[in-house]
Amino acid sequence: MTALIGPDTTDPRSAADRQHRPIASALPQGLVSLLDHEQHAHTLLPEAVWAYFNGGAADETTLRANAQAWQTLELLPRVLRPLAGGHTRVQLLGRTLAHPILVAPMAHQGLAHPHGEHATALAAAALGAGLVVSTQASKRLEDVAHSYLPDADRGPLWFQLYIQPDRGLTCELVQRAEAAGYEALVLTVDAPVQGARDRERRAGFVLPAQVSAANLTSMPVPTQALLQPGQSALFDGLLAHAPTWDDVAWLRSITHLPVLLKGITHPADAVEAVRCGAAGIIASNHGGRTLDTIPATARLLPRVVQVVQGDVPVLVDGGIRRGTDVLKAMALGASAVLVGRPILHGLTNAGATGVAHVIRLLRDELEMAMALTGCRTLADAHLTLA
Repeated sequence: MTALIGPDTTDPRSAADRQHRPIASALPQGLVSLLDHEQHAHTLLPEAVWAYFNGGAADETTLRANAQAWQTLELLPRVLRPLAGGHTRVQLLGRTLAHPILVAPMAHQGLAHPHGEHATALAAAALGAGLVVSTQASKRLEDVAHSYLPDADRGPLWFQLYIQPDRGLTCELVQRAEAAGYEALVLTVDAPVQGARDRERRAGFVLPAQVSAANLTSMPVPTQALLQPGQSALFDGLLAHAPTWDDVAWLRSITHLPVLLKGITHPADAVEAVRCGAAGIIASNHGGRTLDTIPATARLLPRVVQVVQGDVPVLVDGGIRRGTDVLKAMALGASAVLVGRPILHGLTNAGATGVAHVIRLLRDELEMAMALTGCRTLADAHLTLA
């Protein structure tokens, strides 16, 4: 079944038929891993949308390294350890989570499925997974919260934020998130500009008219800065209002919500994040979508954990495709993990059902990996690495 991504002359159904695609549909047969989900989703999405979702920056060295680094880490099982009563529960920002898997913030999920973030929210809530909603979501943040919050067994609901050049618009987004019931803000700090996404540009990706950033409809159209001869359009224009550490302090001053910083890769920045009052850190290289040749997050994570010294939780994303990867992340000191592209693949394949299946696969594989390494709870994860 073709996902809703715009005009498609190969799809005999009308646009109205595609618009009314069920929020959850039957799972295609033969999908037993996240790789299966990825391969099947590739058959459903036009190549330009596939390039947008799955491409990385430049030569995609970091994109490939993220997944490879988790695979390179080895597990060394312990046997005959007591496993009865084991569980995957973790503590995070004062809450007990059923498991350490959160859905990462991803823009424009309406490209994968017409119900987009609504379907993702329903699935995440049902599976007890935390949900981080993107500023650039294709559904209004209030409506996504309405799909997620009623489930009693849900995980935490967070809102990912880009500080806008218009600080008034940023204040408005924060106030809306607070009023809608979001429990934390996730400030993305590693993308003052977009990376050189060659694959995306080669494919000619353009956001279709029926998919937009629903939470930014009031954003004014940016005007081109008047540059003097010799000035840089980037540094003297676009980056004139790029956020700094001072803006982290400003953001904390306008909200009662805890603020996590996403995109920390350097240990010195991790130390500064704690000093600035961040409630948590997400070690992330933006899924390899911004600066290429950044080290894989599996390599970055231990360095960040070491300097933070337990003052705040450290989460990690990037390349997690197996339950064993989740266990390895916990063994390296992560408090939880965020999963991105596989969620989009599940969403493409079967809406909410597909997203739920991806999360279920990861949790089941995590439990199996724990049992097979003699790890009764995730407090024992540090014993599992070779």
